Amino acid sequence: MIAPRVRISVYDLDRTITSLPTWTPFLLHAAKATAPWRLALTPLVGIAALSHRDRDRRKQAMHRLMLGATLTGEMAARLAEDFAERLTRDHIRPGARAQMAADRADGRRIVIATAAHAFYARAIADRLGVVDLVATQARRNAAGDVTPLLDGPNCYGVAKRMMLERWLADAGIDRANAQIRFHSDHVSDAPSFEWADEAVAVNPHARLRTVAVARGWPILDWGA
Repeated sequence: MIAPRVRISVYDLDRTITSLPTWTPFLLHAAKATAPWRLALTPLVGIAALSHRDRDRRKQAMHRLMLGATLTGEMAARLAEDFAERLTRDHIRPGARAQMAADRADGRRIVIATAAHAFYARAIADRLGVVDLVATQARRNAAGDVTPLLDGPNCYGVAKRMMLERWLADAGIDRANAQIRFHSDHVSDAPSFEWADEAVAVNPHARLRTVAVARGWPILDWGA
């Protein structure tokens, strides 16, 4: 007897589900709550974002400037909950909520795959009712404190595809027995678009729109 195919819907987070990016807003939220004096370093965050071509180094530099060398696990969790509450209240695209509801009603398994750090993306996913999360991991020290270093790859570009493949294997799902739909706003997710059975461009930026038109991928507007 042939097992039924597992139907999976994968969603990027920043500017796909949300109407704005999450990393810099989270850093500003955290700095304001823990060390308001760090807000004076905001211009340096912009410089760090522009000066490091390597995204891993960029993320680590921005983290260190706004959160310091360590952030206790308890504080990280508290900041994540507060941030997620505000974000999901005010900055979730209406179309994303509607599509996730439709996917659930259709029996699809929902996954959020994001370059955002898992220590705050988990709280966002929980508020959206999403169990499966593939995200960037921060390295923690022996005490469980969050540090600026990454624990593994930044979940971006080809690394996101590789991490999704690993998630699939860890979940015990055979790729040949999975039907995967992938949603994103950005062309950096091209490796995951190509890996999926269905590619859906959501509120795409110009380069992705061009690719989507050329490839015949659906282009959706999920609202502000």
